[in-house]
Amino acid sequence: MTWIYSLFSGPSGFSANSRAEDVTNGIDGTGLTAIVTGASSGIGLETASVLAMRGVHVIMAVRNLEVGQKVKAGICAKTPNAKLDVMELDLSSQASVRKFAADYIAKDLPLNILILNAGIMSPPFTLSQDNIELQFATNHIGHFLLTNLLLDTMKKTSTKSQKEGRIVVVSSDLHKMSYPEGIRFDKINDEKSYSAFYAYGQSKLANALHAKELARRLQEERANVTVNSLHPGVIKTNLTRNQGIVASFFSRLALSFLKNIPQGAATSCYVALHPQVKGVSGEYFADSNISKAGKFVDDPEMAKKLWEFSLNLTQLK
Repeated sequence: MTWIYSLFSGPSGFSANSRAEDVTNGIDGTGLTAIVTGASSGIGLETASVLAMRGVHVIMAVRNLEVGQKVKAGICAKTPNAKLDVMELDLSSQASVRKFAADYIAKDLPLNILILNAGIMSPPFTLSQDNIELQFATNHIGHFLLTNLLLDTMKKTSTKSQKEGRIVVVSSDLHKMSYPEGIRFDKINDEKSYSAFYAYGQSKLANALHAKELARRLQEERANVTVNSLHPGVIKTNLTRNQGIVASFFSRLALSFLKNIPQGAATSCYVALHPQVKGVSGEYFADSNISKAGKFVDDPEMAKKLWEFSLNLTQLK
């Protein structure tokens, strides 16, 4: 796993030490519009802030509007010319996802960049409002539905603007530590065999498989939209708030290897904006460089099965 980071630059010229501001230095995002989910804290906040700094119109998709507005004010204090909007989105609720997408489309806004960043980690077994295990529902299904509902908008924007659309899926190297069978299609809601840790890995594997299969489909269509997944790094954010004593111990033990938030947001910003990524699709990134994903990510049958499974869960079929 990419947990002990190299300080040496990779082929891109960047390393684990690079910050989001570093990897976007000199890039002008004026005229681009991006949605960032989970933009009110952690690497989502930093991603939104840096994109806005580079001139991108950022829609902050957040669960709590009041918190989102305060975060927006903080970004604007730092970047007075920032163009930001805050919209409510609860990824654990398909009704909320559908409302967000409908409201966004009604605004007739373009969409160049979609960053699927929000997530939860290792809660006790819980079912979402739609009766789906909460990590799988929030980290994968909510983002899968959101992407499908906004995909036509992205395609139209790329055609009209003649600019490549980019979908950025924040996965994790922990996708390599899912259940032994990868995605447990028949046991998503099995409380007896539920492991908070492996279920998180499963949801992150689903993120990477989603990116892989969507990239394949868009390439077949010759759509000018790319899709890539990434590992942001091991970062101390409130994502770990549900970890138990053992996990917290190892988090403290690994403290010297953790990235800070600006470093953690770097790969998202790199994949979203950097010209080096133009035309690149279906890849997995870490430390702002193409990296090696786990074995299941290269399993086209699992990717296709997950796609059909997700369509059924979101009633898109």
